Amino acid sequence: MPHTPHAARPHAAEARPAAPHAVELRAPAGALPIGAEWRPVAGSGDVVFPFDGSLVARAPQSEVADSAVALDAAEAARAECAALTTAQRKAILSEIGRRIAAERERFEQILVLETGKPLRDCRTEVSRTLVTFEATAEEASHVTGETVPLDLQELGRGMVGYYTRKPAGVVIGIAGFNYPLLLATHKLAPAIAAGCPIIVKPAPQTPLATIEMLLIVREVLAEHGVTAAAAQLVNGGPEVGELLVRDPRAQVVSFTGSAKIGHLIAQQAAPRKALLELGSNTGFIVADDADVEAAVGAVLAGGFYANGQACISVQRIVLQRGIAEAFSARLVERLGELVVGDPRDPGTHLAPVINEASGRRIRAAVEAALAAGAELLAPSPEALAAGEGPVAAAALPPVVLGSVPRDAEVWREEVFGPVVCLTVVDSVDEAIAVVNDSRYGLQAAVFTASLETAFAALDRLEVGGVVVEPIGPFVPAEVLDGLVNFWRSRSFADFEELSEADRAHVLPFIAEWCQAGAGFSAAETVRHRGCADRMAQLTRAATEPFDLVLSPVTPVAAFAAEDPMPITDPLQTCAAQIH
Repeated sequence: MPHTPHAARPHAAEARPAAPHAVELRAPAGALPIGAEWRPVAGSGDVVFPFDGSLVARAPQSEVADSAVALDAAEAARAECAALTTAQRKAILSEIGRRIAAERERFEQILVLETGKPLRDCRTEVSRTLVTFEATAEEASHVTGETVPLDLQELGRGMVGYYTRKPAGVVIGIAGFNYPLLLATHKLAPAIAAGCPIIVKPAPQTPLATIEMLLIVREVLAEHGVTAAAAQLVNGGPEVGELLVRDPRAQVVSFTGSAKIGHLIAQQAAPRKALLELGSNTGFIVADDADVEAAVGAVLAGGFYANGQACISVQRIVLQRGIAEAFSARLVERLGELVVGDPRDPGTHLAPVINEASGRRIRAAVEAALAAGAELLAPSPEALAAGEGPVAAAALPPVVLGSVPRDAEVWREEVFGPVVCLTVVDSVDEAIAVVNDSRYGLQAAVFTASLETAFAALDRLEVGGVVVEPIGPFVPAEVLDGLVNFWRSRSFADFEELSEADRAHVLPFIAEWCQAGAGFSAAETVRHRGCADRMAQLTRAATEPFDLVLSPVTPVAAFAAEDPMPITDPLQTCAAQIH
């Protein structure tokens, strides 16, 4: 289909056009939210509007030394964050959401300019950001423990066991460029809910909306009497993030981005906890009994939104032979429904990808598939060819490839662009096998009129979420639990990943002794267990829970008589054994 031409972006050696964009940025210029204040930083980087190459803003960029300062401040804030009550955490999250909602149009405009995503997709991003704050605020009041049976063995007779959850410690949140505000929120909101200080690192191409959000977050923290160091942000190159990831004080590292970088981060963070939100390659099965028109509509909605730069974007379409020809023809016919143009226009569906390098990478993968025997169903070869200049290289029409070899890069790997690939199979069993033949496992979809086929897909597709019929840019976060190369956590429940199980086994009569000798109730005996020096050393591990067994060795009164030091904690009066 014809592609709307764009003005050429200036070459790197040329001066960029002055920013013509009426975007309001409230964050202090030349500074980042590091420590309890906005710390001046020496560097800066251009944030460019992908549609025309114009300068949006010069964003402050930090250095490795700034990351070290942020880590020091986050570690110092650990105790204060952990001590926040559930009511405080919930109130903070709710107020942050309300303030972003009050400025949602401003955030939408910033996102359009820095990501180049169509306005309709940026509106969705802000809406989901608000839902994340609302849902996490609600879930903060559901961080509970559980009682556990201890008398499965004779040694457990008469013992009461339970576990609670406590904050894991400093969290590092590294977000991708495609949904910068939402992805940062997926890390920041659960950290606040769990009582953890967090350092956010946005992608350097798209830091503006996240910096503006941090301004609001820190204002709300201050109004609730909480140190601003509970939420910090650094911005810059890989070296800025590497120091954060490698530092042992960072007990949890949450990363959204490519599989290659995610695996590197997991190695750098080991043995500490790494929550990896990596790539995907969504498989989309259309069975012979499917509603072809509805399935085509789903591909138009799910394959090209956000300029194809979304982790759950439809990429591999597996067609059962009986409907393959009709589906392919209707998909090509209906591509004209997608409006290609200026992302600021509410009617636009597709705009240039994030930068020239991405555009050239996507075109190279398409051309390699064509050379290997794939068929270019749309657009024409002339429309697919890159024009002159960086902006033209980033501007891609919607691409549909047929008969794609299953060893081609566009089939095997995540394209992260407006490209969908078709293949034909003879049965649903074969379709499921084809979708499962992937190193990715976030999501898949099936279109069918048969419950038997739907449940076969649900049972046998090796992905975190299977969508029956509807597909698009919004999937409930509770189903995003990828099996292969993607999610290791659920977005709205990440606060459980940011806390650790803390188990206590208490003999009823030792609790009575502690109550009698030190004036603590049985409940307070357990609540104060972390005060003992011996126990404190064992609670620092973010990923390993511990069991505390109190044994009736000597009554409290005997310890009190023998020890002239005042008894300040009941655990100091009991023999403790870790097992």
